[in-house]
Amino acid sequence: MGIDDSATAPRRETLSLGRSGLLWGLLGVLAFSFTVPFTRVAVGAMEPLFVGTGRAVVAGVLAAIVLAVARPARPRGRQWLSVAVVAGGVVLGFPVLTSLALETASASHSAVVIGVLPAATAVVAVIRGGERPSLGFWVCAGAGALAVAAFVATSGPLGTVGVADLLVAGAVIAAAFGYAEGALLARSLGAGFTICWALVVSLPVTTALTATTQWPTAASPTQWAAFGYLAAVSMFLGFFAWYRGLAIGPIARVGQVQLVQPVFTLAWAAMLLGETITPVTIAGAVAVVACAAAAVRSRVRTNAPRPARDGDRQPRFRACSSASGQQHATDSSAPSTKSSTRG
Repeated sequence: MGIDDSATAPRRETLSLGRSGLLWGLLGVLAFSFTVPFTRVAVGAMEPLFVGTGRAVVAGVLAAIVLAVARPARPRGRQWLSVAVVAGGVVLGFPVLTSLALETASASHSAVVIGVLPAATAVVAVIRGGERPSLGFWVCAGAGALAVAAFVATSGPLGTVGVADLLVAGAVIAAAFGYAEGALLARSLGAGFTICWALVVSLPVTTALTATTQWPTAASPTQWAAFGYLAAVSMFLGFFAWYRGLAIGPIARVGQVQLVQPVFTLAWAAMLLGETITPVTIAGAVAVVACAAAAVRSRVRTNAPRPARDGDRQPRFRACSSASGQQHATDSSAPSTKSSTRG
């Protein structure tokens, strides 16, 4: 293998990992894109709190089974705090707040605010994960968020800011922290085990909250099927793919794939809830996907040092090593010199 081949091998591996992260992230987004329509279906005959916490109870039982069978290493020290942040963001915060909002708000209206979740995740990633997106990245992300807002705004009626809007905004903030913190935690615990620990830790709270609600005796099989999807996929399996993609990272770049989620969501809403797909919807979908693609391709800087290249100047601090370090080097080389002389 030549010098050029050895130099390009790490770059090829990096590109391969980047594509892998995007594909896993896209799979997670596809799973999550059904959440808003199915939540809207479920709250038609179920209490919002039951939908929000009950699905976490079901997912928590599944997570407990996985942990019992796999027996992974338990979180340690400050990792438990990260697990709590994930639990508060994606197990309690986002499901409960969106369920309460979707009792009165439509799926398309709620997607206006949810569309800014990728940008919110990127901001949290910058603060928490040490990633530094470039200016071009922020321009594309901002354009994508505006495209999402314009897309959904022209797809359904918009009213004044009300309680439902505030609930969805709170859900976005909670999910942004949960996504970013979970992505960092997934690098040490594993993508699947991260959401499993968060669900199991939340079980006492989610079980207690669910017990305060009434059993939905009037729910239809379709509504129970929607609830089942929310529990098994939106609350459990979807996070396996999503956290794996974010863990491969960079978080800020993979998070922008979620810009296409409103496109998927309105497509499912059209089929499940009877919404009409208009030319404006198609144009908005194209704009959102274009902004997401531009954001994904934009450069993302991290705090990690770049690999050294031939011709790079050595850092000055290496030339200015401490006296003790130089003395250690001298002492360690002295015996070999003497032995060579004797030989």
